[in-house]
Amino acid sequence: MTAAPLSGLRAVVTGGASGIGLAVARMLDAHGVAVAVLDRNADAVPGTLTALGSDVGDDASVREAVGAAAAALGGIDILVNNAGIGAAGTVEDNPDDEWHGVLDVNVLGVVRTTRAALPHLRRSEHAAVVNVCSIAATAGLPRRALYSASKGAVLSLTLAMAADHVREGIRVNCVNPGTVDTPWVGRLLDAADDPAAERAALSARQPTGRLVTAEEVAAAVVYLASPAAGSVTGTALAVDGGMAGLRLRPAGT
Repeated sequence: MTAAPLSGLRAVVTGGASGIGLAVARMLDAHGVAVAVLDRNADAVPGTLTALGSDVGDDASVREAVGAAAAALGGIDILVNNAGIGAAGTVEDNPDDEWHGVLDVNVLGVVRTTRAALPHLRRSEHAAVVNVCSIAATAGLPRRALYSASKGAVLSLTLAMAADHVREGIRVNCVNPGTVDTPWVGRLLDAADDPAAERAALSARQPTGRLVTAEEVAAAVVYLASPAAGSVTGTALAVDGGMAGLRLRPAGT
């Protein structure tokens, strides 16, 4: 894919100060897209991008930031709903307050940002929404009950949004990354009793034998956001090293 299909478009990326969101913002910028990053830690956003402080858990904050982004960019063609938080545990482990908090950010955060962006997207000739979902939406992972439930909701929400807005010319898709080598995953590994063994276990469960890179996820997001994917909507694109679909025999057999 060349830069031409994307050059001159305008994008909003939530949670773009680090990890996958930052990789997406940088890649869009490299393709000639004007990018506004919405993040609680706006000070960490590189200077080449428009940085706006925002909390996807607060509707007023989201509406103000999306409006400011549209004003700064001259409109919005692309929305990447990337902001999210994690959680570990079985259904016995997470209290109700944590359930409400994770669902509020991971699911309602997508709702709030999209709702605020829709009036601007409707004015675009190349409107696209890309939600960052997870392999946890389609595969049963141990000790990820709450996180999996939130991402399962994002997957279903993506399909519903795609159906609702396809006749308005707005495409809606999601990417389902496997375990991505990001600062967030790094902090989880550092908290493990044996970080090296935990990293090896996470790498081994992906058929490619390694963690996914943030840039690989970003490339999938950029494709789905691009007019080059003009006939792609209501789709979940797995970027998981084959984890969702492959069932390999043990090595050496």
